[in-house]
Amino acid sequence: VDEQMLNVQSKNSAYFVEWIPSNVKTAVCNVPPPGYDLSGTFIGNSTAMQELFKRINEQFISMFRRKVFLHLYTGEGMDEMEFNEAESDISDIITEYQQYQECGIDDTYEGEEGEEEEVVEDEEYE
Repeated sequence: VDEQMLNVQSKNSAYFVEWIPSNVKTAVCNVPPPGYDLSGTFIGNSTAMQELFKRINEQFISMFRRKVFLHLYTGEGMDEMEFNEAESDISDIITEYQQYQECGIDDTYEGEEGEEEEVVEDEEYE
């Protein structure tokens, strides 16, 4: 499975961005669904992941505000402040993904001869 994923990454390297290291994770389940010999999971890290993080963050905030299950963690020695830090960290990750999504392509593009050309966006003229 890992070999095949490396092949996919090699063949489609133009579609994988440099700023997300280790952007592919795979897992093989030794107990496949009935009728199959093998089961696998593929997750590609892209800016689409921010939707997953947003959903998780909303659920986390909802539960944390109501202090659901908090006693289990504080009873084991965690401080309530660590939950505030976790909320802040996940919000930072969402913001970072959003910035990369809005950026799209770089402001500059390296041409065939190696010279840099500025990418000009369409402007509306009045």
